[in-house]
Order: sequence, then C-alpha cells, then structure tokens
Amino acid sequence: MPRVVPSRVVDFIDQIQAQPFAEFVRLKNIGSATLSAVLALTDEIPDELLTMDTQAYASMIVAKEQIKDVLATWNANRTAGQSLLSFDFPHHLSPVAQIRNVLALCPDQSPAPGTSELNFITDADLRTNLRNDIGAVTRALSNGEWKAATVLAGSAAEALLLYTLRQRSLAEIGRAIASAKASGNMTANPDPTDLDRWNLHECIEVSAVLGIIRPNTAKQTRLAKDFRNFIHPGVAQRLGEKCDQATALSAVAGMAHVVRDLTP
Repeated sequence: MPRVVPSRVVDFIDQIQAQPFAEFVRLKNIGSATLSAVLALTDEIPDELLTMDTQAYASMIVAKEQIKDVLATWNANRTAGQSLLSFDFPHHLSPVAQIRNVLALCPDQSPAPGTSELNFITDADLRTNLRNDIGAVTRALSNGEWKAATVLAGSAAEALLLYTLRQRSLAEIGRAIASAKASGNMTANPDPTDLDRWNLHECIEVSAVLGIIRPNTAKQTRLAKDFRNFIHPGVAQRLGEKCDQATALSAVAGMAHVVRDLTP
C-alpha cells in the first residue's frame, strides 16, 4: 500500500473540487463515496506528518465530523426513501476545503517516532534533513524495502561523519590520513581540504583514527560502506550481490553505531 502524505490528499481534494474557486460548494455533487475517500485518506496520514497547531488540528477534526454527519444524514435519507439533502457551504467553509487547507501546511517528510534528536549538529537545516533521512531509513526497514534501507543508511552515516570531520583542523585530518594509510586500512590519499569529495570508506577510516567513532563502530560501518555501493547496478552485478534483509540490518546497525558515538 502506498504511503499517504499530506500533499497527496491535497491533490486528491483539488481534483474532486471541479470548481475550486467557486463561491459555494454543494457536497451532494461530490458524492458520498468521494467524501468517504477523503476521510479514509486523511486517516492514513502518519501522525508525525500532522505538524499543525492546536487550532488548525481542531478545525480539521470538526471538518471530518461534519463530513461524517453529512454521510449519516444521506444514509438516513436513503433508508427513508427521501432525496439527499444538498448541504451547500461557502467555499472557504466547506469541510473538504478546510481539511485541504490544513493539510497544505503539513510536510510530506518528518522523522519517524524515536529518531535521535541529533542535537550535536548545530546547523538546524542540516539536523532536520538528517533526521528526516534517518526516519526514512526506519520506515524503509519496517516496510521491507531492503535496498532503500541499505543505501540510505550508508548515506546517512557518511553525512554524519562528514559533518563531524569538518569540525576538525586540517592538521588533525592530515595526520589521521597518514596514520590510516600506514596501518593499511586506507590506500587512497583523500584531499583534507575537499571533504565533499570523500567517500564513506575514507570517512570511516579517518574518523576511527581520530577517535570520533569506536573500533566496533568502524567495523560495523565498513559493512555499510560495501553495501552502499549497491546503488550502482553495475557494481551489484559484478559482485554478484543484492540488497536483502541482512544487508539492510547491517547497514542500519552501522548508522546507529555512528549516531550513538557522536551523541554526547
């Protein structure tokens, strides 16, 4: 079943309102099945995406109850052999329009419940984006989307390590690169002045030398490094590997280890 997000419901409502800027809306023209669909779709939106204030939330609840009252009245009309009441509303007071306007203010992405706050990241926008990414990993894992969970977990781990490495001096990073190469854990010679060109492997090895992550975290995250390459079909085919539950769990574990080590 596809994930229902606020913008999808907004688009659906815009489609069923043939005249979105009309002065009045007649609910009978929309029909009971379509109104029921609006309620069902709204109920399927994950709670974490309903980021609205108390007043807006109350307005949405009232609008949903108005639709339920209309549907109940129509059922009674049919049972009694009567014609359906029309229920005309000024457009801006229509319960359908009110639901639409409230949902239009809500995001389609939000961290899943229980996602780490990542308070060690001082950049608010980056913190929000990474929390959303980690939330997406959690949802992909729970939905059995193994490739998405595998690749996204590796990407999130890389972004977290890059952020932390940027807090270190060029001298520290240069010495760590030399140490990682001397130990044989890294053969490349990444540019310490251009971290944006680093890959996950380089982030892991330098972070391990600097003590940013623990040895067991480096070991677990190296698995995520290998699995992240599976986003490239040619690599997966050449290695004869594919993303499955095992790769997803390993990559997510690596990401979780990184979050744990970076959280004060």
